[in-house]
Amino acid sequence: MPTLKRFWRGHPIRQEFFRDICQAVGLENWEEIIDNSPMQQKAKISPSLGYDDDWVGRAELISQLSAKLRGGCRVLILTGITGIGKTVLAERLAVELQDYSPESFRVNFDHEERADFASVAAQLLTTWGETVTPENRQEPQQLLNWVVSRLRQNRYLVLIDSVEIILAGNAETGWSDFQDRWWEKFFQSLLSANSCESRIILTSQDLPGQLEAIGLGYPKFWYCQSLSGFNQSEQLELFEKTGLEVSGESSARTYLGRIGAAYEGHPLALRAIAGEMLNHPFNGNVAAYWKQYGHEVEEVEQIQQQEEIKSADDEFRLDRYTRSLQRAVKQRIEKTFERLAKDVFNAYMLLCFGSAYRRPVPEKFWLKTMERLGFDREQQLAALDALRDRYLIEEEIVNDNLLLRQHNLIRSTALFHLKNWNNSSR
Repeated sequence: MPTLKRFWRGHPIRQEFFRDICQAVGLENWEEIIDNSPMQQKAKISPSLGYDDDWVGRAELISQLSAKLRGGCRVLILTGITGIGKTVLAERLAVELQDYSPESFRVNFDHEERADFASVAAQLLTTWGETVTPENRQEPQQLLNWVVSRLRQNRYLVLIDSVEIILAGNAETGWSDFQDRWWEKFFQSLLSANSCESRIILTSQDLPGQLEAIGLGYPKFWYCQSLSGFNQSEQLELFEKTGLEVSGESSARTYLGRIGAAYEGHPLALRAIAGEMLNHPFNGNVAAYWKQYGHEVEEVEQIQQQEEIKSADDEFRLDRYTRSLQRAVKQRIEKTFERLAKDVFNAYMLLCFGSAYRRPVPEKFWLKTMERLGFDREQQLAALDALRDRYLIEEEIVNDNLLLRQHNLIRSTALFHLKNWNNSSR
């Protein structure tokens, strides 16, 4: 659904998504229409933000974050796993803040593209009507001062999306830092300024270590909000808004509630499932969908009731039991795993082997897993911190004890990787 809305608004979409749309409407000559010109290696900047008409939930959070941005908060970063709703929340905040900041701009680091600070700064300045010469583009300090000056003097709202794309993990420490040090200098300059009229909202799967360090020195000017899934009432609201029947004590409502719980309210996954239910062959028949796929949810429910804490043989297929989920969810989670394996391989190993834990366990269990794999104490802690920074493990307090767990979708993919790892090692 979000991809369709980008397409309708005239924004570029990935080739495979365009192919799927064409095939869905019976257009077979899609290859003759598609623009195969190579994408420039730079961020995309648009002078307006989209608005999701199907928005549901998070009303209290929107109120809290809007108040912070209307106050002194200059930089807000929204973090969480892929598909958890960071971008749509940022767009919603932009709508809420139109009276405070009528001019909004979006910087998007699409897919694997890289963007240095100087290039983005030059594009922003050009968008704001400034003339940037080739000589200016070679002077990042000048561009930094120029952009910060404009941000300080004007009430702009700048959304910087998918920041994880311009970060790089450190194999030794696991930290996620900016690939281009001028981004660090930019945020240092912006947060340390005496005043600033503009507001910046970042979305990222990873928490930038340098930004966190800078922000701790200016607690009134920056804020990090980690997102989790929809609660039960928000899940049902989402299903209802898509057109599914959720009223009363019907079996459909019960099935939808169980699906929402298994997916821990993950917005992208639930939207994909709702779309499948509404379309052929189910045409809104929730009971028929459950009869076909409900065993996947029941498998999760049964495993969570098991007394045994650990098992690498569990079969979770929440990310891939239909083609729609494979396209909407699995592909995005796989990109997260690929990036983790590339940047911090030790953390990737811990994520895979840690998926054997069925329920929240103390930190020492995870560290013991790394110890058995041959890593020393420093490497163990670095890998665990890398997973925390990327929100690939979650913390919760149970009976006054801090426990660690994986989101069901993350565990589903990690178990798949672990099984492949074990099979290749035999």
